[in-house]
Amino acid sequence: MSEEAVVMENKQVIFKGYIDGVPHETDMEFKVSKIDLSKVQGSGSGSIIVKNLYLSCDPYMRGRMRDFRESYIPPFVPGQALEGFGVCKVIHSDNPNFKPGDYISGFTGWEEYSLIQKTDQLRKVQPDDHIPLSFHVGLLGMPGFTAYAGFYEVCTPQKGEYVFVSAASGAVGQLVGQLAKLRGCYVVGSAGSKEKVDLLKNKLGFDEAFNYKEESDLNSALRRYFPQGIDIYFDNVGGEMLDAALLNMRIHGRIAVCGMVSQQSLSEPKGIYNLMNLIIKRIKMQGFLQSDYLHLYPRFLEDVSRYYKEGKIVYIEDMNEGLESAPSAFVGLFLGKNVGKQVIRVAHE
Repeated sequence: MSEEAVVMENKQVIFKGYIDGVPHETDMEFKVSKIDLSKVQGSGSGSIIVKNLYLSCDPYMRGRMRDFRESYIPPFVPGQALEGFGVCKVIHSDNPNFKPGDYISGFTGWEEYSLIQKTDQLRKVQPDDHIPLSFHVGLLGMPGFTAYAGFYEVCTPQKGEYVFVSAASGAVGQLVGQLAKLRGCYVVGSAGSKEKVDLLKNKLGFDEAFNYKEESDLNSALRRYFPQGIDIYFDNVGGEMLDAALLNMRIHGRIAVCGMVSQQSLSEPKGIYNLMNLIIKRIKMQGFLQSDYLHLYPRFLEDVSRYYKEGKIVYIEDMNEGLESAPSAFVGLFLGKNVGKQVIRVAHE
């Protein structure tokens, strides 16, 4: 095959430069470049070229938009395509572990085609007629595994305990709540709209839910929904909600600090005032990353796939069509526009 036959246009979402505050669509640029689809063949590099099918929009990506080196993941490089979790199809390979036609999930570029040189953390995906392929960036991907590891390993739930989940209709929170119900817990979630509150109660099976934007006093709201106190708080937002939860925890309560979306876009994050409760109530508060628990991934995949196929859990996606929609979809995460897991469909299989 000639070189001209394998050089193709490649649409990309380019990161323009480091930012402060809430991200805007203008912080990203849509660009059309070229990619040589044959450049890995026989190169001995062990790299692959993939066609991106689904891309994941995740709040942690905001942290990669600042030049902050002391983090668990490096910042984006200005002038290059953003990257994140995706589901892809291998089209060229110089790696014996992957062959053309394989479906994989892992880090990839925000573009139509990606050259992936670091393949050690990629995972093969077996298509399943009963589970959408896109779920491998949501329910069966990083967000789902974050929920599973954080809830079971950090929160150590017991039947009958009282569980509070913030950002409960999001990619992680919706599964945490359902896992808690399967464990026999009483579960309340918070969200930012009536639509999301109705979703939590009527489709996701939460016992109660409330719109935090309608509450003038979060401490009073939590006391109303948890008159006996909170055993487990799965925190996705930080800030004022975490402060209020600290006042309402029971003795020996556990707080899993998964995310702090309320603080990520602030140049000066707000302080927490109620930390004395950690001592008074002997609360365990722990931050974590899903990558700390990768040894549990096979068990997670088996458990959650089975729960989904048996109808014991559901999973809500917010699917945007086309790579062109990625910047607005990402920005929408910080404005509360997504309902469920935000996914970009780059291409059909």
